Amino acid sequence: QVKAQLEEKEGKTFDVFTAVEFKTQLVAGTNYFIKVHVGNEEFMHLRVFKSLPHDNEQLSLHSYQSSKTKHDELAYF
Repeated sequence: QVKAQLEEKEGKTFDVFTAVEFKTQLVAGTNYFIKVHVGNEEFMHLRVFKSLPHDNEQLSLHSYQSSKTKHDELAYF
């Protein structure tokens, strides 16, 4: 659901976009920290926010880190 948001921010499209790991953090909603394989040996870490159900909002890409590798630890940011 956030692939289009990331592509817009990066100014490019991703042929490969596969989540390989995630962590959650409960706030006034939920932060998802997701390691995504975007092709070749390139990975990105995404921070996606999901609001509380009564807010009825879409998932939003809060921030991301590029130039990650498969072995980089997925940490809160």
